[in-house]
Parts: sequence; C-alpha cells; structure tokens
Amino acid sequence: MREIFYLVKRNVRLFVRDYGAVFFSVLSMLIVLALMVVFLGSMNSENLVDMLAEFGGERDTLTDKKNASYLIQVWTLSGILLVNAVTVTLTVMGNMVEDEIKNRLASFYTAPISRIKISLGYIFSAWFIGVFMCMLTLVVGEIYMLLCHHPLLSPTDWLKLFFMVVLNVFVYACMAYLLALFVHSAGAWSGLLTVIGTLIGFVGAIYLPMSMLPKGVAKVLKCLPMLHGAAMMREVCTGDAIAKTFAGLPEIAGDSFREQMGISIIIDGRAVSLWQQVLFLLFCGIMAAGLAFFVTRRRRMRNC
Repeated sequence: MREIFYLVKRNVRLFVRDYGAVFFSVLSMLIVLALMVVFLGSMNSENLVDMLAEFGGERDTLTDKKNASYLIQVWTLSGILLVNAVTVTLTVMGNMVEDEIKNRLASFYTAPISRIKISLGYIFSAWFIGVFMCMLTLVVGEIYMLLCHHPLLSPTDWLKLFFMVVLNVFVYACMAYLLALFVHSAGAWSGLLTVIGTLIGFVGAIYLPMSMLPKGVAKVLKCLPMLHGAAMMREVCTGDAIAKTFAGLPEIAGDSFREQMGISIIIDGRAVSLWQQVLFLLFCGIMAAGLAFFVTRRRRMRNC
C-alpha cells in the first residue's frame, strides 16, 4: 500500500503543478455551467411551465416559473457532476500517456513493484482529483442556488451525492485508464478527450432530455453507465424540487417528467432501482479495471 500511496501522491502533484490543466478543468466546468443554465436551462424551464399549464386548474404562474427554474437548475447541476466525473478523470489520466511518451513508464515497470500497483496509482489519483473537482462543482452550484434565492440541498442529500460521486468517478477512472493503455501520443489523447467531452453531454442525456432523443438512441443509452450515473444524482438533486413543482397535480405528471428528463430510467416497462444502478456501475468499473490489468499483464508477458 505504501507504494500505491507514493504513486498517487506523485500523480496528484503532477496534475496540480500543471496549472494549465487545472485552469482549463475549472474553466470548462464554469463554461458548461453557464451555458446550460443560461441557454438550455431557460428553454427547459419554459417547456416545463407550458407542461404545467396543460394540466389546467388554478395555477400561480409566477410560482410555477420560480419552481420550474429551480427544478431545471438542480437537474442541470446533477448533469454537470457527471460531465466532470468523466472529463476530469480523463484529464488526470493524461499523466500516464505523458509518462509513456517520456519513457518514465518503462522505468516504473523495471522497478521492484508490481504493475497492478502502478495501475492503481494512476486510477486512484484520477479518482481522488475527480471526486474533489465534482464536490467543488457542487459547492459552486449551491452558491449559485443561494444567490438565486433557491433552497439548498439538505445534509442528507449532500451525503448521498458524495457517495454517488465517489462511485461514478471510480468507474470512469477505471475506464479512462483502460483507454490510456491504447493511446501512445499526446495529440491522440487530446483528440480523444475532446471527442468524449463533446459526446458525454448527449450520452448522459444532458444536452437533450430523453424525451427528445430517438427511441433507438434512448435504448442504447440505457445500456451505458453514464446515463445511470446521471440518473441517480438527478433523483437526489431534484426530489424536493419535483415535489414543489408538481404539487396539486396527479402523480403521473411527476412520473412523466422524471422519465422524460432521464431521472427515472424505464426498461421493459419497469423503473430501474437505485441499487440496480449501483450494481451496474460497480460491474462496469470492475470489468474495466479487470480488463485493464489483463491487458497490462499481457503486455508484460510479450515484452519479456
């Protein structure tokens, strides 16, 4: 364990010392937050107000607009947590690609330490930084909610989100390490990071809600861990907001909204439970880590 600790410490320091990587990680978080709140948030809020009006009855338009704005903003915040969980871990894993380019990785392999420990050093460092950046995002988001005079998440919700962030970041750190094993240049890794950073908003049904996606695309997304990771965090962030927004309306109204916005994932007519999502994410993370360790071991056998 001591070797893993020092490897994690070394990788974290490399990331922190790269001021450009840190700056753009924070900047990208703020840009996505601003774009989604200002543009997509406004559009989704208006659509939600129209949806509430369709149910008829006596409605307070100002209250509906306020509740809709709050609901869409916390929904957006949970989506940004997913984006950071993926992109930050990929950015940190760039340390491994750079180590290979500069032949530092070969030096590690000749040291008296197992390759699994070296792999865990990269995975755990990406895991640690990813969790930190996601929680920083949550703090910034809550400050924004406070400035907008919206309610804050409860301590229980914070605790739930923390464990969900820990789980999600672990999964994507394992996947990032697996991808890094097949990339051998900084340019290729940068291009891969750009592509994934662009696609993750669609894969997690963040830029476009589930209701706006073709049925075939929606079915594919339901097989990916990103959508389930986003859904579990959305459920926590939007729980109270949905109760306030759809107060006085039939229960089906709230259920329909959850399904349309990717809060509840429906497969074969049944909603996927939280524990099923947790087990699925764990399975994906363990499979990615196991495959990565296998690839690393096979490479060692060939080199020998």
